[in-house]
Amino acid sequence: MAIADSLGPYLLDANIVMYAVGRDHPLREPCRRALALAREEKLRLVVSTEVLQEILHRYHRISRLDLAEAAYSALKELSDDVLVVDERDLDGALALLREHPRLTARDAVHAATVRNRSLAGVLSTDRHFDGLEGLARLDPASLEPA
Repeated sequence: MAIADSLGPYLLDANIVMYAVGRDHPLREPCRRALALAREEKLRLVVSTEVLQEILHRYHRISRLDLAEAAYSALKELSDDVLVVDERDLDGALALLREHPRLTARDAVHAATVRNRSLAGVLSTDRHFDGLEGLARLDPASLEPA
């Protein structure tokens, strides 16, 4: 997808940052490219409090507070806004979990947040979002520089 085709804003999933700063992986470069496009203001992104919490949890758990701090700061810097996950989002997540039992609780919260805010979609490597009604997933591997 040419970057001009994406409108945004998209909710930035934590996995984009995790692949971008992580070990060598086939998704590392596509995720880095997506973040570079956001830095160049060619892709509008937002994060949620849940995404930020997920970053802190992951890197604290593996005793990498340095990466937690770097990723947390980068997410806030790259994002147009930090969305507060609220009761409406959690209610929506519960409804999604009833409809889609294979969806993780975190992904359900992300999907409900996207839906409730009428965002363009979610920027994520996670295919669990595919097929959810009213939710578009922007795959970083599909992005091409303008």
